[in-house]
Amino acid sequence: MATIHPTALVDAAAELADGVSIGPYSIIGPQVRIGAGTSVGPHTVIEGRTTIGRDNRIFQFCSLGAIAQDKKYAGEPTELHIGDRNTIREFCTFNLGTVQDGGVTRLGDDNWMMAYTHLAHDAQVGSHTIFANNAQVAGHVKVGDWVILGAYTCVHQFVRIGAHAMTGMGTALLLDVPPFAMVSGNPCEARSFNAEGLKRRGFSPARLAAVKQMHRLVYRSGLTLDEARQAIEALAASQPEARADIAAMVDFLSEPGRGLVR
Repeated sequence: MATIHPTALVDAAAELADGVSIGPYSIIGPQVRIGAGTSVGPHTVIEGRTTIGRDNRIFQFCSLGAIAQDKKYAGEPTELHIGDRNTIREFCTFNLGTVQDGGVTRLGDDNWMMAYTHLAHDAQVGSHTIFANNAQVAGHVKVGDWVILGAYTCVHQFVRIGAHAMTGMGTALLLDVPPFAMVSGNPCEARSFNAEGLKRRGFSPARLAAVKQMHRLVYRSGLTLDEARQAIEALAASQPEARADIAAMVDFLSEPGRGLVR
């Protein structure tokens, strides 16, 4: 059974799985569903159509599932989905989606969300990401797996961040970041590719070499973005071990967006 502190206010319609714990003075709304083993710290508010998976650790003073900070939001039945095994630290704010997009704000699995991080309406965050303190993500942003956002990173609405990318502290991100890239600054500039992060994730020398070559084609070759994409696509024939990495880059560059950080 769930463990609920006597001072917590949990609506009778909320669905709490076995092993859920709710801390002092927290408030859980009627349309909330929380999976087994998830713990909710003190003074946390979880409301709206919010679904939370298994074994999450939610610390004190978080606000999850509040309505979108969007003037167009008119009370539509939108949602917040949080996956499994996430760590959500103090004062995080994750909002519901809007009908102007898919209607769901989504956080995947095994993410590490540090204090004061914000997910605005319709943000889509993958798995295994790290958001350092005060990383702020605006509406409709897409963040790939294994992305790291440095402290005080601010991401403009509709920006896309590819898998394994990383931002430096205080980055103001107005344009898309391709997979594997390291960017920083205000205005933001591409610095290198995330070699150390990829090594830690078990990338082989061949895969690292392919990622380095892709980075050079995008940022050092003088090619147009379309020419760079075609050259990267051609790498698959000579780099069989990195075909999945190459496909990820080609797919990212082929999708319309806000333009690329250069």
